[in-house]
Amino acid sequence: MDPLSLQTLLDEAAASRKALKQHAKTLDAAGPGAKSALLELARKQGVELPDEAAEWPAKRLIRRALDRQSQARERLNPQHLDEAFTCASCGAEVSPGGRPVRDHCPHCLCSLHVDIVPGDRAATCRGILAPVGAELRAGRWVIRYRCRLCGHEQNNRAHPEDDHATLARISALEA
Repeated sequence: MDPLSLQTLLDEAAASRKALKQHAKTLDAAGPGAKSALLELARKQGVELPDEAAEWPAKRLIRRALDRQSQARERLNPQHLDEAFTCASCGAEVSPGGRPVRDHCPHCLCSLHVDIVPGDRAATCRGILAPVGAELRAGRWVIRYRCRLCGHEQNNRAHPEDDHATLARISALEA
């Protein structure tokens, strides 16, 4: 592949994950000569690549050439983590919720500000998410939370085992 078409491939691959995957398949099918040409182009553009990069899958090579390897590690889809925990607010021992997943204490309804995307554990705040409101939506309780440290707000669905008297009290405080 000539340098101009390789640069076009990189520019198009930078547009979206889908384009990157499509161009990676094309590059893998083109054979080792195309990967070598991409390695050479990336190195000319100042990208540091180890010698074994020629053996990498094209998707990894393109990400590295675009300096997007860290983005490949970002989780964009929710992960359902259901773990036992001790409530940081009231000290209750909370067992896993099963289906649906439990992400807050069923007694005081508090949670921890640990996620940006559900299950990613990427939030650095780690403050207590306190319930500040609750409402019924389509027959299900939804709890509104505010972080006591940073003020972040989010909504979570109530778990069937949550204390309904506490949900009603929080809903009444909001009204």
